[in-house]
Formats: sequence, structure tokens, C-alpha cells
Amino acid sequence: MSGGYERLKDYAEDVELDTGPKENTSSKQRYFGLGCIVLTAVVLLSILLTGTPDFNTILSGGIFSGDALSAVLQSPIVGPNELKQCPSGLPPLASPPAPVNLWASLTVPETTAIHAWLESSEQNLNLTRADISMISDNVVFMIEAYQPPKAEALAYLSSPKTVPRPDRYARVTIHHGAAQVPFIKDYLVGPMPVSSKTTMRPLTEIYHRDEIPFNAYGFASISELQHFLAQLVEPLGDAMEELFGASARGLPNDTLIAGSSAPFSFDGSFRRMWVTWRHNKPGPYLLPVGFYQYVDISGTDASQWKILKVVYNHQSFPSTASFLDAFHNGTLARLPRRPDQKDSTWTQRKRVGKPRDLDHLPGPRSVSFAGLRFRVDKARQYVSWMGWGMYLAFDRDMGLSLWDVRLKGERVIYQLAPQEAIAQYSGNDPLQTTTAWLDRFFGMGGLVRDMIPGYDCPLEAVYLPATTYSSAGSIKRERAICIFEQDTGKPISRHYGYMEGEFGAVKGYTLTVRSISTVGNYDYLFDYTFHLDGTMEVRVSASGYLQGGFWEDDQKPYGASIRDTTMGNLHDHIINFKVDLDIAGTSNSLLHTTTEQEEVTQPWFDDDWGQTVIQQRIDRNYITNENDALVKYPTNFQGGYAFVNQAEKNAWGNPRGYTIHPGYSPVHNTVVGSKRLFNNANWARYNLAVSRRKDTEPASSSMWNLHLPGAPMVDFHKFFDGENITQEDLVAWVNLGMHHLPQAEDSPNTKTNVATSSFMLSPLNYFDSDISLESMNAIFLHSPEKPGDPYTYDDNGVKQDFTCIPGATPPFVYSNVKTFNLDGEEEAPFSVEKNRERAEMSLRVKAVL
Repeated sequence: MSGGYERLKDYAEDVELDTGPKENTSSKQRYFGLGCIVLTAVVLLSILLTGTPDFNTILSGGIFSGDALSAVLQSPIVGPNELKQCPSGLPPLASPPAPVNLWASLTVPETTAIHAWLESSEQNLNLTRADISMISDNVVFMIEAYQPPKAEALAYLSSPKTVPRPDRYARVTIHHGAAQVPFIKDYLVGPMPVSSKTTMRPLTEIYHRDEIPFNAYGFASISELQHFLAQLVEPLGDAMEELFGASARGLPNDTLIAGSSAPFSFDGSFRRMWVTWRHNKPGPYLLPVGFYQYVDISGTDASQWKILKVVYNHQSFPSTASFLDAFHNGTLARLPRRPDQKDSTWTQRKRVGKPRDLDHLPGPRSVSFAGLRFRVDKARQYVSWMGWGMYLAFDRDMGLSLWDVRLKGERVIYQLAPQEAIAQYSGNDPLQTTTAWLDRFFGMGGLVRDMIPGYDCPLEAVYLPATTYSSAGSIKRERAICIFEQDTGKPISRHYGYMEGEFGAVKGYTLTVRSISTVGNYDYLFDYTFHLDGTMEVRVSASGYLQGGFWEDDQKPYGASIRDTTMGNLHDHIINFKVDLDIAGTSNSLLHTTTEQEEVTQPWFDDDWGQTVIQQRIDRNYITNENDALVKYPTNFQGGYAFVNQAEKNAWGNPRGYTIHPGYSPVHNTVVGSKRLFNNANWARYNLAVSRRKDTEPASSSMWNLHLPGAPMVDFHKFFDGENITQEDLVAWVNLGMHHLPQAEDSPNTKTNVATSSFMLSPLNYFDSDISLESMNAIFLHSPEKPGDPYTYDDNGVKQDFTCIPGATPPFVYSNVKTFNLDGEEEAPFSVEKNRERAEMSLRVKAVL
């Protein structure tokens, strides 16, 4: 190494002579010493990776060539006393427009106080706590914040120092299973905090039916279903073991678990479902065995539940006994053995194949060298960035929502919130052909999981907590929401020009607010991304496991095989969003813009080209009746829709507005008329719908809609009753989605880069010009006065070469959620199996004796 050291010294001195003015001796020694440290690290890394101890070999042809080393040595080296620590990765405190988040979730003490008030003898509700309850008991299923009337909220926000804040109320849902005729009821409880003034009344004005049928109930506990399944399979145990090489006897070591299809009912008059069986191994959703039972679980008396049908290999039997007769007498046509029926390694998330070149190194990551550029008020769940500001809220049904979204101090959106997510399947078996999930039923907010730091969000993301209520108590997740700024890698605008003022670019930064919900097999990533020009993007991406079907040749029209036994089934995902835009106030109109071809004649046309020209023209018209505002995007996307305020103009006389732009995969549901989505998801038939906003129409769906397709609690079409929508307070219902034709690359998990859909909200004459030019992170270039000289430039004083030492990356830690019982006490962590049971309910059920 001594020869190499001398060569390095000579090399470094040559570089210094060639590249810049001499430094004093102490500076040279300091720079040279640090250079030796850098090179020593390089040499040691090379020896470890190549086994080459010879310095000359390393320098001339090892993993670092002489040219690469020259680049390292010529790069500026800052002395240890001159390189500073980067600013803290904590966001500066935001300043909300009002000191109270009107839409904040209930806290654990608040839900505890309400539950205690409900249990008091004065309320006479005869409640049983969920953890010891039966279906035939009265159980509190839900306690969550109920949003204030918009008019009251806007009055408070306009003058929070002089206008009293709206009273705070809670929505409470009770399963009245102990009633002579069981029913479900929603109640409005408040004002809060609980006091002598607190009252309770039925909350019925938001529904289109007077009563919620009991057979639409949500799962407060699945113990009775587990016991029923154990009784169901008890006589089938030997047959299932022989046919599938696995057991479901209600024992802890069972190797089969059950799942179900939905909806369970058409109008609430019954509760029935198809049960399917899968291997109880990692990724069971991809390991079906092709065995089904149709069961009746109507009412509150589990002793009356029964099997109505058994299906195996396209053979249908009216009872368990008739199936067993065929099994024992040899008339049962058996499925052939498949090579992969005992192999489940392919369903697991693990590294496979040969490592790719240089993949042993961590990839690039973002570092905010000058400190985070967005502000957060964690207590009020408020975020601001580059003129944008918004309150965050969270609920059990759909999770994250955004409120009072302002740009440069002016409200653009009052509410932006997901409403529902459907997945409608096709297949040649009882499960897939009868499945049409509405995931609001399961609680997409309650099923949000903590982010995986550094993987679900960038390493410097800021996390916010969320608390939701379950029938057993409250659940708090510390990393339910992440917020991060990114350089998109492309300018938001740029031009190469020659005249002064033509040449420059604005860096394309964005802020993203994200949450991820895992509903059984599927993971949904919800992104709300803000841009410097006033554009906002809403995006949903999907991953997780397919709801795999049992593959056979008759399934070809409905999907594709992804293993010998497993297929991915054709299905649609449609996700609905409520967008309550307030463009320069609440008086807005719906502008429809289209382009069409025309043939025109003008007196100046000459004979060279003929007397006519074929070209495009723009047609603009206002949709004035909400019945005409159930729309699909035009063919070839020739045109679109926008909210405009006809009374508010920009400097050029154009009505100020915001356009709803389709983004990735702007689809609507392709199956219309199915009884399983008869009227409970009418919103999915369109790309976009616009209605008059009403406090009595807060959502396009409800959790009860899944099991009431024939007579839903919320029938979206009833929002549209011929009202005028000219200069009124309007709301847009916008759909995202994917037509998912599964393929082998969907195993083990679907990829978010393909399974994604989005829409954008973008200024339409809202401003007088492009506001992204306000950004200081921009550059303007000036042509050289003398040919051949470099361009001069103005970077607004924002140096992109800002350098500092980033803080240490915290060690990777992933923790369980915090759960609180109904008395508000934090519980000890649950086992993996218990967490799984509470999260997946009817989607993945173990039979229990």
C-alpha cells in the first residue's frame, strides 16, 4: 500500500495544481487527510467486493477506474469544521386558519365517555359489551364523530374569534339484537362533551329507508360464525381430508380456513352466504380447494342456521348427507390431483431469483438538506405547504379525508373524501360469480395499518396518528398517515429560448398525503398530491393478494391460470370520491366543454387549398339540471367538466373555475343490472356525477349497502331529483378504478404501478396566469453576450448544491397498534392470530369448536 499512498499524494497534488488556486498548508493537509480517508474506504470496499489487494489494479481496472477516482478527487471536499449538520427532520409548526379542527376524530376519552353514558340506566338500552356478546344482544357497534352542518362550519371558519364553533356530535350505531324484532339504529348523540345537556335521537334523515334491517348487521364478534362453521364441517372432516389433504375440524391445528362471498342479502329479508375453503398457509387467498357450501345465517338464533347446498367439482347437493352419500358410494366425480396443491411457497413474499447488478446497494433517497418545507400541527391535524393548507380527518368507514383545503388563503375544496370501493367478480364457481364487495362495510378506515417506514413512505416522511372505534374499543395507529415532499424529477414548466426571458425552468415539487388500508386480501394506497400550479391529484393504487379462484379449463373466459390450481378472476375495482368544490365561494355551475370537427369557408381562402377547411371547434354549455349531470367522459377525451363561478371572473373576463381531469384508468363499472349490485352502487355506473350539496346527503353509500342491493339505505340515484344546479352549492362524485384482468405477474401480489387510477383537479381560469412561476426554486438563463461564453443565470438565490450532513437514519422498528377497551384502558398486545381474527372477520375465518 505504500506505493499506492505516494501515488495518491502525487495525484491529489496534481489535481490541486490543475483545478484551482493554492490553499494554505493547513487547508491542504486537512483536505488531503480527508481525501485519504475517503480513498481508504473506497479501497477497503473494493477489496471486500473484488478480493483485489493491489492498489494499482484497483486504480486502473478494479471496480473504481482511474477516471472514476479522478472524479472523486476533483470533487470539492469540505473540511470537517466547515460541513454542518442538516436541520432537524421535524416539520415546523403550521398555523391553521381556525384553532379547532371541526372534523377531527373522537378521542379515546370522548368515546369512553359516550359509551359509559349509553350504558347508564337512564338510557335504558340494555347493552352487552361486544367481547362477551351474542348476536341476540344489544351491542354498541360504532361511535364516531358526526360532521357539523356546512353552513355552521363556514360561519365559524370565516370568523373563528367571534363566531362560536358548532356543537360537536357523535354518530352511534347500536345492534338491537335483543328486540322482539331485531333491528339496527343510528343515533345522533350530543352535544359533547357529555353533560346534562347531552341527548340522543334517531339519525334517519341521511337514509332512504326508515329502518336498517338486522340481517345487514356488521360483525361485532365472529365467535358464533366460527362455532357454526365447526359444526358445519364436523361431519365432513374425513371427506375434506381425503379430497384436499387438509383438515377443518375446529381445532387449533386445522389446515383449512373459510372465506365467504357477499352480499349476504338482497333486501334484508334473509342473510345467506357462500362459504369457500382455502389452505391455511401464507397467502391463503391464492390457495382455494374448490369446495363450497351455501349457508343460511339469518336472524339471531344460531341454532337455526343451516346448510342449504354443497358444491364440489360442479356437482350440487341439497345437503351434507347427500354429498357424503355420493362420496362414500363412489358416484362423486373427484377433482384430479394437481402438482401444486401441497406447495404454497409461491404465495409467500420472499426474495427469489438471482440478485440484480448493484442491487446489494441501497437506492437513492430524498434528503431535505435545508429542512422540511411543509408545516404540520399534529394536535389539530393540519398541514400546509407552498400556499396550500388543509385539515385532516379520519373515520372508521373510509379513513382519511381532507377538509377546508385552501390555496393562497382561498378555499378551493370544503370536503374531499373517499366514499366506497367495490370489487365485482366473474367466474365459473359459486364464490366468484356471486361476489360483489363494497368495502365500506368492513371499515376501510378501521383497517388502516401503520406504514412501513422507508418502504411505504420515504424515510423523511412525517407520520400522523389516527384513532378509530371498533365494537370492542378504540384502536390507535401512530403511522396511519404519512406526509412527504418530493422532487418529481421533471420540471413543472420549462422552455429553451433565445430571447431574454424565454429560457428557464421551475422545479417540479409535490406534497403527498397518504394512507394505506388492508381489507382482507387487498391493500389500497390513497394518495392526495398537491402541485405548485394549483393542481391536486387524487390517486388510488392497489396491491395485496388476488381473490384467487380454483383453476380449470372452464374458467378460461373469466381469468387466467397463475398456477396449476389457482387462477386470477376477472373483476372491476371502482372507488368513489366526494369532492365538494367551492370555487370563489359556494355558488358554482357545471361547465361542459367539448370539441368537435367542423368544415368552414372564409372569404380569404384561396384556390391553392380549396374553399373549405376542416378543423376543430370548442362548444361550451352549462348543465343546469342535476338529472343531466350523471355523465361519462367523452369519447377520446374530447372535452371535460369543470366547476366554475359565473359571477367571479379573472382579469381577462373568464369565469373562475376548476377542471376535473381524468388521469390514469378513469373507468366505471362494466356490469349493470346484476342483482348483487342492483341499486346499492348506482354511483359506479358513471365517471362523474354532480348534485346539489345537502347535509342530508353526506355520502354516496353506507356500510349497510353491501347487504341491501335491492333496497339500500343510501340509493345514490335518489340524490338526483331534477333540481337546478346553476350557481348552487354543488358536489362532484368522481370515480376511479381498474378493469383487472389478472395475469401470472399478479402473484404473489398485484403491483401498484399497474393497478392504479387517478383524477386531477386543476385551475381553469382561476388565476390570471401560471402561479407556479412564484416558486423560488426556479432558474432563468441569459444568453451569453460573447459567442462561446457560458450562459449566466438567476436562481433566485436558492442554491441547489446546498450540502450538509443528514441526520442518522433511525433504526427500523415496526410496532403493533395500540388498542383500548371500552373503559379507555390500554390493552396488552394481542397475539398474531387474534389480530388476524379481529381484522379479517368473515374474509378469513377459522372454524372453532
